[in-house]
Amino acid sequence: MTYDRLVCANCAAPVSEGRCPVCRANRERLQQESNFLAGLNPTTLIALLAVLIAAVALLAHQTV
Repeated sequence: MTYDRLVCANCAAPVSEGRCPVCRANRERLQQESNFLAGLNPTTLIALLAVLIAAVALLAHQTV
């Protein structure tokens, strides 16, 4: 969901303008949720990187 069309219930202004503290907080929250890797913890990222490296190594080994 994008925040450019949302209207704040606190000040009745578009959330994207960030006129009140409620707008600014919701705008920040929506921006953070829009990033896919922002929700992952470092352990999960390291595990994904290890799987990717293993897959590339396996592929390189099979082509030789």
